[in-house]
Amino acid sequence: MQKKIFVFLLLIVAFGLQSIAQSEKDGWVKLAERTVAYKPETDKINMLGKKQNLSKIKLTCIQGTVKLKKVRVKMSDGTKEEFSPKGTGLFSKGMSSFAFQLPGKDTKLKEIEIDYDSAGNIAMTKRAKVEIWGKKRQTKEEE
Repeated sequence: MQKKIFVFLLLIVAFGLQSIAQSEKDGWVKLAERTVAYKPETDKINMLGKKQNLSKIKLTCIQGTVKLKKVRVKMSDGTKEEFSPKGTGLFSKGMSSFAFQLPGKDTKLKEIEIDYDSAGNIAMTKRAKVEIWGKKRQTKEEE
């Protein structure tokens, strides 16, 4: 019995590391992770000290169900942009939003503000958890 549990846990770790490695290989880096309450809320994520030279961002639901309403970004040059999700904006575990193209060519991401809420109810479903991912901007040497 213990051997089966060990093998099962080993497989989970292996697949988890593979998905992280795949994302890093594709140029996507994890910027933050948030737990969403059972009420509408706005999260502000300050990008100070994180990888900021990004061309795109996206959100991935890793637990529960989340209703994405708006995503606002602020760039280092003061440029602001607001994005709305395509479709219903409803994501369940394993689903991602479309990638949002960040404004500017040489500006850095300074702040992300996300409006969302967790779908479901407290008694029946887990609170939603989302990851915020950013795609590294290609430098001229990489092109």
